[in-house]
Amino acid sequence: MDFSDKKIPDALPVLPLKDAVIFPRMVIPLAIREEAHRRLVDDALHGDKMVLTVMMKDGAEGETTGMPEVHRIGTACHIMKLSKMDEGTVVVVQGIARVEIKGVKQGEHYSLAEVERLEDIGHSGKKIDAMTLSIMNLFKEIVDLSPHLPDELIDLAKNIEEPGPLADMIVSTLNLDRHKKQEILECLDVKTRLERITRFLSEDLELQKMGRQIQDQVKKGIDQHQKEFYLKEQLKAIQKELGMGEDEGSEIDELLERLEEKDLPEPVKAVAEKELRRLSGMNPASSEYTVSRTYLDWILDLPWNEGTEETLDIRRAERILNRHHYNLEKVKKRILEYLAVRKLNPAHKGPILCLVGPPGTGKTSLGRSIAEAMGRKFVRTSLGGVRDEAEIRGHRRTYVGALPGRIIQGIKRAGSNNPVYILDEIDKVGTDFRGDPSSALLEVLDPEQNFSFSDHYLEVEFDLSKVMFIATANQLDPVPPPLRDRMEVLELAGYTEDEKLNIARKFLIPRQVKEHGLSRETIIIRTPAVRKIIREYTREAGVRNLEREIGAICRAVARGVAEGSEDLFDVSAAAVQEYLGNPRFTFDLAKRTSVPGVAIGLAWTPAGGDILFVEATMMPGKKSLNLTGQLGDVMKESAHTAMSYLRSKAIQFGIREDFFAERDFHIHVPAGAIPKDGPSAGVTMLTALASLLIGRPVRHRVAMTGEVTLRGMVLPVGGIKEKVLAASRSGIKEIILPEGNRHDLDDIPEKIRKQLIFHLVNRMEDVLVLALEEKKDETEKRSHEASTAKQASEEEGK
Repeated sequence: MDFSDKKIPDALPVLPLKDAVIFPRMVIPLAIREEAHRRLVDDALHGDKMVLTVMMKDGAEGETTGMPEVHRIGTACHIMKLSKMDEGTVVVVQGIARVEIKGVKQGEHYSLAEVERLEDIGHSGKKIDAMTLSIMNLFKEIVDLSPHLPDELIDLAKNIEEPGPLADMIVSTLNLDRHKKQEILECLDVKTRLERITRFLSEDLELQKMGRQIQDQVKKGIDQHQKEFYLKEQLKAIQKELGMGEDEGSEIDELLERLEEKDLPEPVKAVAEKELRRLSGMNPASSEYTVSRTYLDWILDLPWNEGTEETLDIRRAERILNRHHYNLEKVKKRILEYLAVRKLNPAHKGPILCLVGPPGTGKTSLGRSIAEAMGRKFVRTSLGGVRDEAEIRGHRRTYVGALPGRIIQGIKRAGSNNPVYILDEIDKVGTDFRGDPSSALLEVLDPEQNFSFSDHYLEVEFDLSKVMFIATANQLDPVPPPLRDRMEVLELAGYTEDEKLNIARKFLIPRQVKEHGLSRETIIIRTPAVRKIIREYTREAGVRNLEREIGAICRAVARGVAEGSEDLFDVSAAAVQEYLGNPRFTFDLAKRTSVPGVAIGLAWTPAGGDILFVEATMMPGKKSLNLTGQLGDVMKESAHTAMSYLRSKAIQFGIREDFFAERDFHIHVPAGAIPKDGPSAGVTMLTALASLLIGRPVRHRVAMTGEVTLRGMVLPVGGIKEKVLAASRSGIKEIILPEGNRHDLDDIPEKIRKQLIFHLVNRMEDVLVLALEEKKDETEKRSHEASTAKQASEEEGK
């Protein structure tokens, strides 16, 4: 029924609505719950059946007295039907026209409003037609997407010719916000009304599309879950028929539960799910079942995303390093700098540190202290003797007994993806027909590559970029240059006597006393005793043998305590020999260099520095130079160079020009079981030969090192710090060094520098002046020459 032309009274009873907006021509049922509103509807039914419906403003719902605050524009409605039920009264109204409230008069039970009818401001033209068409298309899409909107609404909308009423009809059917509906109700300009409705419909359409997409995804997930459940039930029935039993099924369920709980990267999770599906279809008695099960265990046990939280307190880290390690200031400084950068920039990809030094200097234990200082897990892998590339990258699963490589195994042991990882003895990695492990380490130790490390066993990438790798080595020469280039080298030289003494008192003695079940009340090892052990029982760069000797004393004391002795064992310097036997090292330098032809050189070894005796002698022969003592090619070449130089400078040094004509020379370097090589013994060999030919012994407290040229120049060499420390341990007082090694003296502890006299030289003439003993008086000289002439004539007569 059309009431659009019905006359509207000047005053209408006000029916305030909380969450509804009624538009003209729309038929809406309203639930009447308040007694005042029931009386209002009854009075209207007995009159002209007209009421004013208007929406309350926000906050007006809580008002209990008087008429609540309402919007200025509402809708004059005709009451079409009234139904009274047990739940309440329902009245059906139809909107007639927009009206504006001009004033409100409060009645006894409800309010009356003075109203004025409002008419639409119409427009026509192509733009209005286009906007109308756009609204219809949007409305059609919304109806198609909405399950609760019937398709008949589209036909109803098509029958409305006027754009204003069409807009009202569309807005009234949609589930829009009540404020948006009120905004449309108050809009009298049809063009503006169409623009706003277009915006509202576009927003609602996007929400509808998004909701449909979410529903489709949920439905798809539910369908997939139902499918998997159905297939699993079928699989259980098949397994039961095959006699597999329930244990295998529970095993699969356990793996599935672990897989769901494990936080895996998406590519890894996809591989694990695929492998689990394969496993569920296998016979547990087959060998492939065990291989697949082991693989899944590795995948689920690895810490793909589990790491420990770093503790980057620089002062605390410094205290920890100082507590566990004495001295090593240069190394500690670099580690603290690394931690400081990590604290300021957590994403920083730090360098791979390589600690190089003799055995027993604390390289591995330093890595353990770094882990404690950073609050990370610690793991160590020894690479000594590794010759198979598969030890690093793992074996492929096609091989029997295949396993991941040592790197992945270490990560699993750590249970964290960011441990401090020590790669011990990296210089002892070998190469053979099975591949080159050092090449496999290139990817592990490169911060630009190791975020996607590929292990042959896993066949999925593992992120190693969060791991702090620290390599250790005794020497750098065996490490391939590409691998060495990826690491920052920190050198740990040997310890001085005072440093060893402090390390023994602070670390070694307390540890050995505790390990042997002793206490301070049962044993005291005096400082002179420790110094005697260092000087006469151990001559090493590190402190490993020193700790062994201290342990030997503790064992002897432990036996006495176990036999019932209650005395305090006071270990003095005099008592050391009673516990350890006769000294192993003695300072016999004067005795060994008392005759011409013996010189003391300095050598660098992987175990630290050492002194080297070079002995030369001559005998009748036919111009030959014999070299013994397991000398390498470079060392042999140095000997020939020294001989050639002396022959060219014989007159200058007071040697007969033809001394080599009818004589053979023999150069021997004792400790012949130990291979020796390098150019730094050139100066020592030349000095030994010159001492022999001139007839003046080498001063017994002088040691030397340096490479010599055919022109007599002394060239710089390496390992100066280790060589100087070895000289100090052996009782040397003066050291002859190349001038080019002057800057290396800065690395030597100040106390050692004060104990020694350093001579820096450029030429061999200066070396011989410093090394050989002073000339004897002329009588002794003539006597020596006569003796030499007599010996020569006798040899000729023979």
